[in-house]
Amino acid sequence: MKRVEDPEFVTGQGCFVDDISLSGMLHAVVLRSPHAHANIRSINVSAAKDQPGVIAVLTGEDIAGIIDDIPARQMTSADSAGHIQAPAHPVLAHEKVRYVGQSVALVVAEERYIAQDALGLINVDYEPLVPLLDPFQALEDDAPIMHPELGTNVALRELREGGDLEGAFARADHVVRQRYVVPRVVLVPLETRGIVAEYHPQEDLLTVWNSTQAPHRVRSYISQLLDRPEDRIRVIAPDVGGSFGIKDCVFPEDILVPYLTLQLGRSIKWVEDRQENMLAYHGRGQALDIEAAVLNDGTLLGIRVQIVSDLGAYFLLTTSSAPLNAGRRIMGPYKTPAARVEVLGVTTNKTPTGAFRGTGGPESAYCM
Repeated sequence: MKRVEDPEFVTGQGCFVDDISLSGMLHAVVLRSPHAHANIRSINVSAAKDQPGVIAVLTGEDIAGIIDDIPARQMTSADSAGHIQAPAHPVLAHEKVRYVGQSVALVVAEERYIAQDALGLINVDYEPLVPLLDPFQALEDDAPIMHPELGTNVALRELREGGDLEGAFARADHVVRQRYVVPRVVLVPLETRGIVAEYHPQEDLLTVWNSTQAPHRVRSYISQLLDRPEDRIRVIAPDVGGSFGIKDCVFPEDILVPYLTLQLGRSIKWVEDRQENMLAYHGRGQALDIEAAVLNDGTLLGIRVQIVSDLGAYFLLTTSSAPLNAGRRIMGPYKTPAARVEVLGVTTNKTPTGAFRGTGGPESAYCM
């Protein structure tokens, strides 16, 4: 069958977020942390605000108590023994940054290049702190706690077991042991993330064009975090130039751009550049330790697995999905009479992780 969607794309007739241009539209850019871990002593935005063409500069202090952190989506199972302590993602960093690339401030100007130049005039006084980068170090008893309010660096834990595992290993002719490390990867869709927001006061309607896989989810989170009825928000997903999973989440810009559109009464566009794309979201990042009890003829009697997932500094909507899916898919198509599978999701001073191309399936299939 012929694909019906191709002619408009190969003739340049597609419409992506960055193709949208509205009358009087402003442009937004984001200042991101150069530190993996640091206290924010102060942020001086006066020079940036004084630049001709700059309309607004927003920091975490400006929205403290106004916009809550972006909550994580809980993914639990009734038949598993586990828990999730999900650190919600700040819309803008306040008092501390916890990964390179975390959003610290946002500038809105008449032109993108004016806004970009103004970023260089924002003076952030950082107090660098020692970052926690190794998830196994984060599991140690004397490791510094990333989020003191949680009391632990283990933000996700799930245990699944069944069958006579001790008997399986006692009967085995061989026990195969190995650690399989699946490194972090960067998702690089041809089209980076982008947002355009417009407010019509006569209808009290906020319209948002968003390069997203989940427009209804984006609408729900805008409604929740901006305390605005869903029927007064319309989210449009135009043509989307790839995702690989990154566009299934909700990010700070998804909330900040609509917020400032409502505050300023003017339409605003924000489009992520490639460096931001590489800093804002990662996939994979797991280490799988597996022991397999087997007979000489290749029969698999049982497996013992521990999966340690480097989640990064905060949870996004799909952060929990990859490690949980890896634990649930680990046996694949193989008849496995007995198993014990433990999944540990650990917070570190790295970019948050989330869904990417199979989301936990390739990680578990690799070691099996």
